[in-house]
Amino acid sequence: MNTYEERIDKCKWRYKAILVLFVLLFTLFHAWAQNVYAVHANIIYRFTKYINWPDDKKTGDFVIGVIGDTPLYDELKIFISNKTASGQPFVVKKYSTTASSYNCQILFVSDDESGSVKRIAANTAGTPTLLVTESEGLSRKGSCINFVIVDDRLKLEINRSNIERRSLDIASELLSLGTVVK
Repeated sequence: MNTYEERIDKCKWRYKAILVLFVLLFTLFHAWAQNVYAVHANIIYRFTKYINWPDDKKTGDFVIGVIGDTPLYDELKIFISNKTASGQPFVVKKYSTTASSYNCQILFVSDDESGSVKRIAANTAGTPTLLVTESEGLSRKGSCINFVIVDDRLKLEINRSNIERRSLDIASELLSLGTVVK
């Protein structure tokens, strides 16, 4: 029979093993999440090649706004460093959900702020701002392009009407890459 001290040692060993496993899983999840947002950053950058903004938005900085606490902000800063959109240098800015205006060409609303999409869409209505989201059903609530996961794959929902209402033109190549919703 095991002594009391041997049982305590086994419990300590199990506790340490569980703790190490937890830290490992957390690290892997964090790396996976970062990787997902690196893909998001790449795709958002590519939008600049398939969306046409009005002439008055083709000078100065090309601003990508981010609403919410999301790793995408840092991933965008890394991904677009030293890149331009038709000669315009990129700038990434954080915005509050309560801002009265958003002076940017692309505005990304993170999942944790998805409850504010209708209000944000109303605040940006009529402006040439491509509203991008990442939560189920938001392309029907004002978003122009929505990232969704379908069968463990990243897909795009594209609301062409929302895009056109903002005086933006979308290339047919981008439309063919996503699911067009109304």
